[in-house]
Amino acid sequence: MRISAAFAALTLTAALSACSADTDTDKRAVDPSAGTDATAAPTPVADGSVSTTGLVTVLKAGASPQMCLGAIAESSPPQCTGREIELEGLAWSPADLEQAGGVEWGSYAITGTFDGTIFTVTDSIPAALYDVAATPDPAPLAAACDSPASTDPDLASPKALDATMTAVAALPGYASVWLTGKTINVAVTEDAAGAETTLRETWGGPLCVTTAEHTEAELNAIGQEMQAGVPSLLSSSSPQADAIEAEVVFDDGSIQAWADKTYGKGLVRITSALVPA
Repeated sequence: MRISAAFAALTLTAALSACSADTDTDKRAVDPSAGTDATAAPTPVADGSVSTTGLVTVLKAGASPQMCLGAIAESSPPQCTGREIELEGLAWSPADLEQAGGVEWGSYAITGTFDGTIFTVTDSIPAALYDVAATPDPAPLAAACDSPASTDPDLASPKALDATMTAVAALPGYASVWLTGKTINVAVTEDAAGAETTLRETWGGPLCVTTAEHTEAELNAIGQEMQAGVPSLLSSSSPQADAIEAEVVFDDGSIQAWADKTYGKGLVRITSALVPA
């Protein structure tokens, strides 16, 4: 687990809700600065047994071990820069632990109950016994076009790539850039043909230029709003155009429903660090 720092419902009178709510939701999806109530994000509590989605780092510097959800600094000892959840009932084994600076730590897949503050462990699997294959790798990002074209092999060097990435960020209506193999994929909200012409000045390798609804600045604004207004948010990022991936401690579907209503269906994808066991 790591990275990314991270990123709200509208109450109207009954007479206006059917019309105005849809209009305002669409406006916010295009222009996050139009105003939302970020504090309206729910914070559901798991009902029943839950598990981590894979191995998590457990740290013990005081009386109780703590599970780190979200980003963690891989120092020695590690430092939790995400969210620390107090654990009860975890069986420590010296063989599974490392020690440094008065801190003990290890990696575990954990199952138990969570009341919103304390996670009570009913089962734990140390890293040495955990089947990594049981956790599928995330799906790779797709290319923006079926047959990315090349124009000049001499302009497909690492130096050309660096120059092109610099040019991408300066494109009018820049939305996103991602790599699939040797292909540069770029999304803009305006003048895709002009963007491709500009990028061909520095890049002759495979290139796909497509259009998007939201600029990078708009997605960043939503991310910042969510960071301030979603209490259980662990991280958020925009790996591809018109998409924000946000991880929370636990979602029973209500946070996803809130995000769809607030920012437009499909723009924000909520995932949980804890899932039903």
